[in-house]
Amino acid sequence: MSKIVVMGAGSWGTALALLLAENGNEVVLWEFFEERAKEMQKTRRNNYYLGGIDLPDNITITNKIENILDGAEYLLFSIPSQNLRNAIQLVSSQLTEDIIIINTGKGIEVSTKLRLSEVIKEEILGKYHKNIVALSGPTHAEEVVKKLPTTIVAAGEEEKAQKVQELFSNNYFRVYYSTDITGVELGGALKNCIAIAAGIVDGLGYGDNTKAAVITRGLAEISRFSKNFNAFEKTFSGLAGMGDLIVTCTSQHSRNRYVGEELGKGKKIDDILNGMNMVAEGVPTIKAVHEISKDKNIDMPIIESLYRIIYENENILKIAKVLMERDLKEEFY
Repeated sequence: MSKIVVMGAGSWGTALALLLAENGNEVVLWEFFEERAKEMQKTRRNNYYLGGIDLPDNITITNKIENILDGAEYLLFSIPSQNLRNAIQLVSSQLTEDIIIINTGKGIEVSTKLRLSEVIKEEILGKYHKNIVALSGPTHAEEVVKKLPTTIVAAGEEEKAQKVQELFSNNYFRVYYSTDITGVELGGALKNCIAIAAGIVDGLGYGDNTKAAVITRGLAEISRFSKNFNAFEKTFSGLAGMGDLIVTCTSQHSRNRYVGEELGKGKKIDDILNGMNMVAEGVPTIKAVHEISKDKNIDMPIIESLYRIIYENENILKIAKVLMERDLKEEFY
């Protein structure tokens, strides 16, 4: 039995806490808002994100940071990308060399253009860098808590990634490991952007042909972008690439696809985001990826189109026409 601290009691953090508890571990689930933490302690449920699911006795809910890592073997972050740095700063002084740091967020920090493991590295001592593992793949919390079969990837240094693999795996949650943390993180971050494009297709009432084109050309953009950072090409045909892209572009649970669908129906981005109680990571990631692609001269027409729609308020139908009328070229370039 291990002690695991899960920082972030959203839907995914709660789902993973439940999974880890079921695997026989002692779990501390940290909630940022004190009132929500008190409600969860009282009801033994997370009614704000995953209503109807009882939290077992081996999950301790807290809002306190002091000594939270005492005796912990794993520290898991399930925090929105743009807030991750602040969360790390809360606990960085408590880290030891024995604690494996698991990040489940999928995004890029807009202010620095850093991947999330790079953000973590900036806030912790160098001797802890080898302990960082990214956990990513085609997963929705709503299905994991129902114990529906799910597969995912743990990426980092081989020994640490294998430990995380063993920690999470059971008869309905299968974990593979990878040493390509760069590719796994970029696949997870950029698929959220492409899912917004797929949602726009749904909102406009376009068909399966269009959706398939967005997904496959989106994967081409993800691969083209990521090779500039020495990611493994094979990663993008796996769970953290194509797998995560498919589920996020097609699932009713996907908040990024939902944002795109509402945009396709003519709603304004601010109104859509203000009406959600969860974060759509693709929106800030589009901004970061757009800026990086311009700096590195990477051709990313879907990302460019999404940026113009979301940040420059351009007409969706006009942008769709521009995409279809681009210069003709070979499929792979």
